Amino acid sequence: MPLLLEPSPNEIKEKKLYEDMGITDEEFQKIEDLLGRKPNYTETGIFSVMWSEHCSYKKSKPLLNKFPTKSERVLQGPGEGAGIIDIGDDLAVAFKIESHNHPSAIEPYQGAATGVGGIIRDVFSMGARPIALLNSLRFGELDHPRTIYLFEEVVAGIAGYGNCVGIPTVGGEVQFDDCYKGNPLVNAMCVGIIKHEDIQVGQAKGIGNTVMYIGSATGRDGIHGATFASEELTDESAEDRPAVQVGDPFMEKLLIEACLEIVKSDALVGIQDMGAAGLTSSASEMASKAGTGIEMNLDLIPQREEGMTPYEMMLSESQERMLVVVEKGREQDIKDIVATYDLEAVEVGQVIEEKRFRLIHKGDVVTDVPVDALAEDAPVYHMPSKKPEIVQQSKKTLSTNDPQTDLEQLLQQPTIASKEWVYQQYDHHVQTNTVIQPGSDAAVLRIRGTNKAIAMTTDCNSRYLHLDPKRGGQIAVAEAARNLIASGAEPVAITDCLNFGNPDKPDVFWMMEQATDGMAKACDVLQTPVISGNVSLYNETNGTSVYPTPVIGMVGMVHDLAHITTQYAKEVGDAVYLIGETTDEIGGSEVQKLLSGQYEGEAPQLDLSYEQKVQKQLLEAIQAGVVASAHDVSEGGLAVALAEKVMTTDLGMDVNLTGEDWIELFSETQSRFVVTVKLDNIKRFEEMVEAKRIGSVTHNRKLSVYFNGNKVIHHSVETLTDLWKGAIPCLLKSKV
Repeated sequence: MPLLLEPSPNEIKEKKLYEDMGITDEEFQKIEDLLGRKPNYTETGIFSVMWSEHCSYKKSKPLLNKFPTKSERVLQGPGEGAGIIDIGDDLAVAFKIESHNHPSAIEPYQGAATGVGGIIRDVFSMGARPIALLNSLRFGELDHPRTIYLFEEVVAGIAGYGNCVGIPTVGGEVQFDDCYKGNPLVNAMCVGIIKHEDIQVGQAKGIGNTVMYIGSATGRDGIHGATFASEELTDESAEDRPAVQVGDPFMEKLLIEACLEIVKSDALVGIQDMGAAGLTSSASEMASKAGTGIEMNLDLIPQREEGMTPYEMMLSESQERMLVVVEKGREQDIKDIVATYDLEAVEVGQVIEEKRFRLIHKGDVVTDVPVDALAEDAPVYHMPSKKPEIVQQSKKTLSTNDPQTDLEQLLQQPTIASKEWVYQQYDHHVQTNTVIQPGSDAAVLRIRGTNKAIAMTTDCNSRYLHLDPKRGGQIAVAEAARNLIASGAEPVAITDCLNFGNPDKPDVFWMMEQATDGMAKACDVLQTPVISGNVSLYNETNGTSVYPTPVIGMVGMVHDLAHITTQYAKEVGDAVYLIGETTDEIGGSEVQKLLSGQYEGEAPQLDLSYEQKVQKQLLEAIQAGVVASAHDVSEGGLAVALAEKVMTTDLGMDVNLTGEDWIELFSETQSRFVVTVKLDNIKRFEEMVEAKRIGSVTHNRKLSVYFNGNKVIHHSVETLTDLWKGAIPCLLKSKV
């Protein structure tokens, strides 16, 4: 028997084989104490994945407790497959974001594709129909063949899976910095619609009820994927390629439809996808949440490879698999439903009264552990924290070009440049709900049968967090909210993906503490609770960490379709307004990177009470119908925001400014918007919003900016658009 080839419990302890699974000496001793004996090989593997950072949040849990998680709209907060918010009319929105960073660094196509597949399952396991996908991506600079390969393959993986499964990819962001060269970040977000009555939870209730397995057979792909995601990358990480799962979007599509029909059956008790840690996590978590136990016969698990051991079956992260608990005697109801989709539902176990996680293989009990020991009793660590040496604040004057040349070069920086090369590979119109597609501040999808829509975005400027993680965390939340406000939506709630380096390093953990403090404060003030999310740590390569990158996925309500707003200027003669005052804030900016090649100094200031006031004023003006277009001022400052309002249109803009031209144009001061207003609405707009009129929309397709009567920028919109759209394709073709 295969088990005879596995190390004995004594060997595991004496040779410290558990260390290769990511278990420390202290943790192994705790496992022994919980069991009252030494664990066998399968049990050791099960504990290793369930107690990994990726599954247990053992080092980040104290920080997550800071986040506000409740509001009148929150129907389901953290703890289930996805969070859910009420949008009225007995409808709700389920959404979540998760990382697939390490797999994407090793096998970018499948790593990204299975990241998409996994987050989709989190959403439909709640009973929600997935209606939209977004992503947040980070790569090194596009000046190296490896980075270009990772970028192209990740985008292809996202497109390949999302397009085939029939869910539109409607938004996201892509940023480029050297710190991500060896460790790209691939965060995937899914949004779904659900009726209140269909909301499901992943719980194994009802003693004697049947545990059923639906979906793809279990293989050897993805074994120890959760452990792999909880350690640093090294030059040898390519050896972990077998830990990367392989996805099948066509199977996923069948699984979605089958599960959405299952959730309407009163035979269903609970449902959960087999994500990180596969069958182990889904079964043990469902039982622990219900206060029950589970017993499974592994001989009944569908297997696509011969001779699989219990260890392999329980740690596999093969994709497109779901675990459901069904009322005893109603199994055929579920089998009949899935059969219509050419799927099979297999009875593999039952819910038991003892709070045990028990596995049978070839007549032997190969695992028998307390279920709470896996799901609830993982150690929680309060890691040491130490503020790193402060980056020297820049006092030197940057060597600048003239503003026109600076603008041309900024529009060609990959982080600012058009991401059309990316999103043109995505199908963003499938399901025909997309109202605003990729390219504007936020994506907007109509809610069928209502006059409402939902807006969604992902956002994070990691350079600000690099300089000041607390302030940067606040800005990440505030800027995501600005994207929604500019689209005519009321920000409602967020999901987050906390991407950091090694938490065992005191300076990294200090950054985590500061960033989450900042995020929590911003969420409180802007009334956007955290309802779901993911923590991705150990994002380091050969000891070098990525910048702190807590990505914010935010969803907002458009209360009337008439409120939907885009960033683009609309008509000749419309007045152009700037909301917010500009100050000298170059630290962490795109122009600083362009001119000095580094980030130093202070991150931009943020007054959350002022931010809240500005957002409220603008949203009320949009809802009153007095704003023609709106766009937040972000990377690249006002000059880039002005260019983005007219690029891809047949319009131009004349703008008159005062002050120091370079600062006014390229500072990244927060809490600012550029809006256009029809002449008939000027009076009412000025009564509602504190803003400064700075120009007008023209017909000549020229962007002209004057300071004290002197023209400092006068450029063809067509030329600017060509520079902006051509930057990324040009870099990819170079294949340096």
